[in-house]
Amino acid sequence: NANLDELRVNLVPFPRLHFMTTGMSPIVSKMDISATPNDVQTITDECFKPTNWLLHYDSFDPAEDQYMSIVLNYRGNVSGKEVNTAVQLLKKDHKISLVEWCPTGLKVGLNDVPAAILEQDDIAAFSKNAVMIANNTAISRLFYERISKKYDIMFDQRAFLHWYFGEGMSGGGIP
Repeated sequence: NANLDELRVNLVPFPRLHFMTTGMSPIVSKMDISATPNDVQTITDECFKPTNWLLHYDSFDPAEDQYMSIVLNYRGNVSGKEVNTAVQLLKKDHKISLVEWCPTGLKVGLNDVPAAILEQDDIAAFSKNAVMIANNTAISRLFYERISKKYDIMFDQRAFLHWYFGEGMSGGGIP
């Protein structure tokens, strides 16, 4: 049971490092429900697979892209012992790598109430669900690919700079 301020305190080590990655498990259609295991170890592993993230990373490498902090929230019939075993196995199998200056950056939340389901939704209902919110170093590559690279191309062509010069800004003031 955490509020948003507690999440921020647990996930953001420095104010400039405040960009999160979110993963969910299980995310399966109602037609595939019978073929999907719903044990704690499986849903925990699935949370850390980029295919279950709400943000697309082109080349995520669990060894290179380290986590600064992780919050795992479970809903449904989940015991603390099962979660502890699943987290220890994640670390042992090197599926997650924490930065050396924050080796204990993993928090867990348990809620007995299963996740709410909408009847018209295509996503299947499960007795156990997990959500992972993490602060990861891979986000910097994402920003470079999606923003900085395009900015550099436009800057090299001097695109839109006339607006700044027209307002009296000098060329040295633009990064």
